Amino acid sequence: MPAEWETAPYIGLDGLTDLILSRTQPGQRRLVALAGPPGAGKSTVSDRLKHALNAERPGLADILPMDGYHYDDAVLNARGHRPRKGAPHTFDLGGLTAMLDRLAQHGGEEIAVPVFDRDLEISRAGGRIISATTRVILVEGNYLLLDAEGWRDLKPRFDLTVFVTADPATLKARLTQRWLGFSYDDAMMDEKLEGNDLPNVRLVLKYSTRPDHVLRTDIA
Repeated sequence: MPAEWETAPYIGLDGLTDLILSRTQPGQRRLVALAGPPGAGKSTVSDRLKHALNAERPGLADILPMDGYHYDDAVLNARGHRPRKGAPHTFDLGGLTAMLDRLAQHGGEEIAVPVFDRDLEISRAGGRIISATTRVILVEGNYLLLDAEGWRDLKPRFDLTVFVTADPATLKARLTQRWLGFSYDDAMMDEKLEGNDLPNVRLVLKYSTRPDHVLRTDIA
């Protein structure tokens, strides 16, 4: 039996750009979920989509990465969760939910959002400013469509949902590439992948709910 997300229609980046433009009228604010497994290329898709939208309507779009809601390592270490950093229970889901609601209310003010600094391995509060005039917020993260307690409450907050994915072998190759610069031997590499990355991939692929569209990053 296919996963729920596999039953959704496919869309390309150009088609997605056109769809968002057609659904965003002056004065409206739209929240777009770009969900999918680790290694799918969500950040790249988000950046390209933001560029394409802003090329058509300058200042229209900005990005809210879910990674800004990582719990700090001090919290994860105290809870014994540091080895699973990136799994659903290592995120401040309540904080993310509150931010989505605040962005959707669109009271006419600029809003500071957190950004995860990969060099420092820490979330920086106020790392990015969402302008009051921004109309499309591209929310990017692994678990935005996860069918699990708390997480499933996110989906109704989005005006459009997209599942960004690739073939499992491609996902594993991309995740392996991320660790190559750390001089890990084969055993350590397997521990990194099987201890956290690949379980998160399998979770997202198996338990994500049906989006409006699927965007694949491993095919033209």
